[in-house]
Amino acid sequence: MKRLFLLCALLVFSQNPIAATEGRFVQKDNMFPRVEITTTMGKVIIEMDRSKAPITVNNFLTYVMDGSYKGTVFHRVERDVENERDFVIQGGGYDKEYDGVYEGEPIFNESGNGSKNDMYSIAMAYQDRQPHSGTRQFFFNMDDNDHLNPGREWGFSVFGMVMDGYETLDKIMQVETGFNEKIGYDFVPKEPIIILNIAVLEPTPL
Repeated sequence: MKRLFLLCALLVFSQNPIAATEGRFVQKDNMFPRVEITTTMGKVIIEMDRSKAPITVNNFLTYVMDGSYKGTVFHRVERDVENERDFVIQGGGYDKEYDGVYEGEPIFNESGNGSKNDMYSIAMAYQDRQPHSGTRQFFFNMDDNDHLNPGREWGFSVFGMVMDGYETLDKIMQVETGFNEKIGYDFVPKEPIIILNIAVLEPTPL
């Protein structure tokens, strides 16, 4: 009877495409899953932290598993010119033609989790100063951006750190940018930087 129950459960799971691709089922016992982001300018490996940002990590992994980050671009490569420092690299929300791509439901902002918007951290973006509007766009902090941490107002939820590929992000920060009429931003790379793939890596052995 127990074997029959387990077989039925496995069949139900395997026939449920939503369950098969939901981020919460990806290495569900691994609190620190890693992914490799392959771009047209190199690779970046990030380690995420489910212990501090479970909603954000699982949301990000859902998009990874359904393959919807493939072919999207980093549309924002911004420097803080006034203070002469790097700021952020943001992507995941537009295709290479700068058309918006599918967005799921917005998620709860986990910016109060204790993680800071320090250099080479990865965080969830949100729109129009609405802290719980984040869906799929993410950004890399390219300096210690203390002003993005929560205070009197909500901050931006950090959900992981870069473990390898710093040189790729540094190289992206050097690309020439300009105004893009389609999306109305002036920090868009003139040559699209495309996300070719994001793959979940096997857990690192203890």
